[in-house]
Amino acid sequence: MNKTSSEATNKTTSKTTSKTEFIFFSGKGGVGKTSMASTTAVYYANMGKKTMIVTTDPAANLSDVFDQEIGHNITKINGIEHLYAMEIDPDQSTKEYKERSLAPMRELFDEEMIKIAEEQLSGPCTEEMASFDKFIDFMDDDSYDIIIFDTAPTGHTIRLLELPVDWSKHIEDSSKGSGQTCMGPVALIQESKEKYDRALSKLRDSKQTDFVFVMQPEQTSLQETVRASNELAQIGVTTTRIIINGFIPESEIVNPFFKTRYEMQQGYKEKAHEAFPNVTIQTMELFDGELKGMAMFKKCGAKLFNVPLENEALVANSDQEEAKEDSVPRMNLDNLDLDIGKLIYPEEGKRKHIFYSGKGGVGKTSMACLTAVKTANKGFKTLLMTTDPAAHIGNVLDKPVTDEVTQIDGISNLFAVKIDQKKATHDYKESILKDARLNFDANTIQAMEEELDSPCTEEMASFQKFMEYASGDAFEVIVFDTAPTGHTLRLLELPMDWSKQIQLKAGVSTEISTADKIQKARFDKVINMMKNKEETTFGFVMYPEKTPIIEAYRASEELKSVDVHTQLIVANLIIPDDQAVTPFFGNRRNMQEKYLKEIHDQFTESQVLKVPMQEKEIRGLEMLTLMSENIFGGK
Repeated sequence: MNKTSSEATNKTTSKTTSKTEFIFFSGKGGVGKTSMASTTAVYYANMGKKTMIVTTDPAANLSDVFDQEIGHNITKINGIEHLYAMEIDPDQSTKEYKERSLAPMRELFDEEMIKIAEEQLSGPCTEEMASFDKFIDFMDDDSYDIIIFDTAPTGHTIRLLELPVDWSKHIEDSSKGSGQTCMGPVALIQESKEKYDRALSKLRDSKQTDFVFVMQPEQTSLQETVRASNELAQIGVTTTRIIINGFIPESEIVNPFFKTRYEMQQGYKEKAHEAFPNVTIQTMELFDGELKGMAMFKKCGAKLFNVPLENEALVANSDQEEAKEDSVPRMNLDNLDLDIGKLIYPEEGKRKHIFYSGKGGVGKTSMACLTAVKTANKGFKTLLMTTDPAAHIGNVLDKPVTDEVTQIDGISNLFAVKIDQKKATHDYKESILKDARLNFDANTIQAMEEELDSPCTEEMASFQKFMEYASGDAFEVIVFDTAPTGHTLRLLELPMDWSKQIQLKAGVSTEISTADKIQKARFDKVINMMKNKEETTFGFVMYPEKTPIIEAYRASEELKSVDVHTQLIVANLIIPDDQAVTPFFGNRRNMQEKYLKEIHDQFTESQVLKVPMQEKEIRGLEMLTLMSENIFGGK
């Protein structure tokens, strides 16, 4: 039998108070990790515990939900005692990490050696390592009662939590060989290994660390939670709690549309109990407005931890303020005024690349599948691929998808593939070493093997695989279902970063080899392709709420700085007007209308495609075909 939310509260508050307690929130993007993490932080701070909430998500939005500037500094949260927050900035972390690494070397080596070390620390992996190092610093901090980690979406959280194991092993192996790692000489980073080992010990201690998965009552969210929990168990980290978020209140199921969704959600609640029989499971219902601001966090905390709301008048006043917002005119959900063909179909004799990005959980995978089905049905040979570590295109298609390009039965011209990071890494290592064995001696090959055993290699290997498909000409349309926003930006910046580092492989040569020249030419081709508006459509998917809009706008502006322009905005999960028949859903629809207007005002250079909420999950070719016709029309 599953434990109750009050038992979950007692478990946390009864832990020893002699050392800092850690609470990790993870899960599929968009399930409400930040909301649940913030709610929990406010709850414990309100109890008088000195609490820190820190986000490791590259697309951080703590500033948005607390409505104050936070950034890369420990910041006191307004309106409540004992609560502090920080958003780890990858760029700032990288600067700090590089300077910290180089400082001891400046006293030991000449200027030329320092310059070489700086170049080695300018590789693509350094940013990941720097953010991780900052994250680990908090696990050595004993000045707080509770530290809450609002993590990146699941696939990247697993990667983050595996890093102590990977880096510690890499440092240990390198110390037995050349004494070099991609972070610098082992002698200078031995202290880091000890820090990573301490962090791993704390992660594995369920008396000190509470690991919480947040999920929605949906198939892909449940499957990812099961998969991720199993992966964590393999490195000795125990899932202690699950929050199932986003339930429709039973009192609101007054029509068949929401009754169908409610019954679907209840079914997945039961499946979650079956999948996790010995884990505390809590549930959280939808609110009729956005979950942000101190009053709403306290209201949510009272429900989550099953305690009385300390100041009901405060929340009531807050709700009344929300209700005073001016209503906006109802918006037509058809897309007849859009030039869809220009966005998703290739010109004669050319190819079209379509990227979907955005905050996790907003429907990128569904949109990628809908688009691929539409272009394939239109007669274009289409490849649907995913670079997301937590790939779900197979679930949406209801067809098996592997790391080999596979034709999808049931639709002519449709093919799909997912990038398998482990296989991509193996292939990437072998391709480099095969070339190296023809040109270098055994000692150099050993140094390169140690370099390639670095955890950094996985990121580059995945990009290499992505690039193979992007630069090929086997398909007329390629639809990319990308990782959540922060990691998508990282992926798209990799060619720029890596092309500067080609000649520094293991420090063996200052000349660019023929193979690397070919690589650089391929990088340049992909970069130029992404900048070409005729050949590439870059789209952001979002639901009409503040944080997804802000995140997409920031990312869009960042892409614009490297001359990649956003042409398509998908406003997803819009409640159909004729289904919003209760005050609860009327309020949620009013909120969406307000943000639909904001989307149009913010993204003036992009076309906005409006996609209504469905009464059941989007799954299977029949539903995808019908829905793609309804959304894109017959164009």
